[in-house]
Amino acid sequence: MKHLPYFCRGEVVRGFGRGSKELGIPTANFSEEVVDSFPSDIATGIYYGWACVGNGDVHKMVLSIGWNPYYKNTKKSVETHIIHTFKEDFYGEILSIIIIGYIRPEKNFDSLDALIAAIRGDIEEAERALDLPEHQKLKDDNFFQMTDVSNMANGH
Repeated sequence: MKHLPYFCRGEVVRGFGRGSKELGIPTANFSEEVVDSFPSDIATGIYYGWACVGNGDVHKMVLSIGWNPYYKNTKKSVETHIIHTFKEDFYGEILSIIIIGYIRPEKNFDSLDALIAAIRGDIEEAERALDLPEHQKLKDDNFFQMTDVSNMANGH
């Protein structure tokens, strides 16, 4: 994957409201502008990496890039599930992510239960991969030390 690791930062916006309600797996959604700034040839699918809300702690995450075939989306979305329990929503906050690895391509599911099982499997795989020493070093990358919020461009 020639684009990895990929560094991205943007505002968290309201998504479709499905992650928490239907799936029990809350996601943070980037705005259309941030989604459009991703490389056009980045493969759709499920990825893993590190995420940080505002100047908070850095946590493991899984990320979906694509059209969510189960829901038949017509717009590409980038949805981050941070593997951490937050006490409240963080719409309007700045989310910084480093995408490190690829788990699997996007696919459709026969049922909501099958989708949830696949996501849980993705989370387990991300947790294992992010424990590897070569991935741990990016957790401490200075990209997460946000000093100038106006610098929203990719890279550091």
